[in-house]
Parts: sequence; structure tokens; C-alpha cells
Amino acid sequence: MPELRDVIDRIVGQWNRELPGLDVSATHVIQRITRLYLLQTASFATLFARYGLTFGEWEVLAILRRSGPPHELKPTEVYSELVLSSGALTNRLNRLEAAGLIQRRPDPGDRRGTLVGLTREGMRVCDAAHLDHLANEERLLAGLTAAERERLTRLLRKLLVSPAFHALDPARAPREVRRGAPGGAAVPAPVMGEPPTRPRTRIRWRR
Repeated sequence: MPELRDVIDRIVGQWNRELPGLDVSATHVIQRITRLYLLQTASFATLFARYGLTFGEWEVLAILRRSGPPHELKPTEVYSELVLSSGALTNRLNRLEAAGLIQRRPDPGDRRGTLVGLTREGMRVCDAAHLDHLANEERLLAGLTAAERERLTRLLRKLLVSPAFHALDPARAPREVRRGAPGGAAVPAPVMGEPPTRPRTRIRWRR
């Protein structure tokens, strides 16, 4: 069979032609990950729009859902699992609360704290969207065999926990002491803002 080629091969070939002295081998990996992410993001946006959600809003519902009964967490516990700023999380929580999918209440264990929990409707919407999401993920990976998926999983996991990516990942401890920091000072973990989304029509779920 002829060797498979894609758009990244064309891009790398162009760089090799224009700047033949540069090593652009890393582009083969990084740009494919980037392109897959962009295509996957478009697919996710289409799917979750059916439920009046963005993928990021569903992520919040999913974190609460998989936390187990009573499906309620502190905002900081939700924040620690997401790659976004605390302000972006607040925006997501506000939208989900307005849609009746989550509710906030005072934390009985902390007079100044708040708990965020799924409503009954939030759980229903989350579960329905999750089933469609899993089916879509299977569809996106249909081009790989089970063995290829396992091998790719191991490689991606190895890359994700490598020092370069670990240092960028807000899912690690919110603050940690990094080697080489002056005086061993704690360096805040970086955060990423939520990308802008296009206006959308929200589906009103019956309650």
C-alpha cells in the first residue's frame, strides 16, 4: 500500500523546501495533535449544541456527575480539574445555573464557602449528552484498531506527563515549588482563558 500522506506532510515539505537547513521533524507530531484538536473541537461543538451547551459547560456537569452522590463540589474542586481561569469558570457556572442545570448553596462546613451541585435536570442532560459524546468519540477513532489505540494512549500519556507539558498543566497542584525558582519560591500554575464562543440558541429543557 502507498504511504499515507496528509496536510501536515505538505506543510513540512514546504518548510523543507524554503528552509532546508532547519529541523522541522517536531512539526510532524505537534501540528498533527493541533489539527486533530481543532477538528475534534468542531465536532464536539456541534454535538453539545444539540443540548444547548458548549463542551466546556458539559465538562462542568460531567465533573459533578462523576464525583458521585450528592454530585456536589466546591468551586475550587471543579476549577482544579479544568484548564481555564477562575473567571472563566464563574462564567460557566453562571450560565449553567441560569439554565437550571446546577444550583449553588452555602457550604455548611465553611461560612464563606459555596457548594455547586447538579440539579435533577442537570443530571438528565449530562447523562444524555454523555451517551452521544461517547458514540462520537468512537466514531472519531474508528480509523484505528484496538491495538493502535492502546499504543497511542501510552504514547500520549507519556507525552502528557513529560516535564515540558506537566509544567504547563493547571491540573497539577495549583501552586508548587519548582526547581530553580529564586529562593524556592512557589510559582503559580498557569491558567488558560475560555475561548470566545459564537452566540447560540439555548434549548429550554422542561422541568
